[in-house]
Amino acid sequence: MIVFAALIVSCSQTNTNMEQPFGIVIHGGAGTILKKNMTPAMEKEYTDKLAEALNAGYSILEKGGSALDAVEAAVVILEDSPLFNAGKGAVFTHDGKNELDASIMDGKTLKAGAVAGVHTIRNPICGARVVMEKSEHVMMVGKGAEQFAAKMGCAIVDTSYFFTQKRWEQLQEAIRVETIPLDHTDTTSFIYPEGSSDKKYGTVGAVALDKQGNLAAATSTGGMTNKKFGRVGDSPIIGSGTYASNGTCAVSCTGHGEYFIRNVVAYDVSAQMRYGRKSLSEAADFVINQTLQKQDGRGGLIAIDSNANVAMPFNTEGMYRGVRTSRGLSEVKIYENGEKGS
Repeated sequence: MIVFAALIVSCSQTNTNMEQPFGIVIHGGAGTILKKNMTPAMEKEYTDKLAEALNAGYSILEKGGSALDAVEAAVVILEDSPLFNAGKGAVFTHDGKNELDASIMDGKTLKAGAVAGVHTIRNPICGARVVMEKSEHVMMVGKGAEQFAAKMGCAIVDTSYFFTQKRWEQLQEAIRVETIPLDHTDTTSFIYPEGSSDKKYGTVGAVALDKQGNLAAATSTGGMTNKKFGRVGDSPIIGSGTYASNGTCAVSCTGHGEYFIRNVVAYDVSAQMRYGRKSLSEAADFVINQTLQKQDGRGGLIAIDSNANVAMPFNTEGMYRGVRTSRGLSEVKIYENGEKGS
């Protein structure tokens, strides 16, 4: 009995001294991202910006900050970069406008916020967060969302802020060939012909686990080039493009939004963990490489669970992605085979 008691004390002390792991995962879109189509300079631009966003979020976590603050900080950096289809780099609609969507979710409380079809909120993820924290609602759209975001202190800009020449030329070519590409192009062309598999799926996102054991997820996008009639994809839809629950995981998706909405992809990863008792990697892989693959749904997701296990599956040729955890995992990747680039 004395030995048994000593063992209990020893185990108790060990558990007390164990620190909660933490970490962050980010993405900048998935699709046909081939090394042969990327110059070394462009590779460096992408990897440097991904690393900047990753490190900004990780720094917050390392100092004891919240997962919510970490994912918002990471997404803001990606929204401010013209490299990605969100915020400053957003694509144009058929009418020559930028329509922005974003969402955020707190895994501790299951509270969530989203904005859709906004034109003047500099960082749509800020709009999503104030909807979550300063209103009784989950989603606001259009002018109402912009008015609320302005009232709550989010930066409001003229629509000209979002203009980039590359995106404008991409729209003109899309109109000329009457197609709707799903994301930013590579350095070799502005557009891909209808029916081509050489597409990329816009969106940026982040998921994080903090030192308090709380999870959070955030996603932001500019949608589809040449989209019409106020189309909204999965990014601002809680459960489809974004989901977080402390009991399972945090997820942010990127891909052909209609498929992600129909399959409630972000929530399905969590549900398979909760009800199917799958691990994070098993659940994420099943959803992307079986559920979506069978329907020809293209894209990927990033996820992290309460033990800082991470998953980054995609069924395209590449996905801009990065991860950094307190367990020493730190990497930024682009291509399918895991190559960082040059």
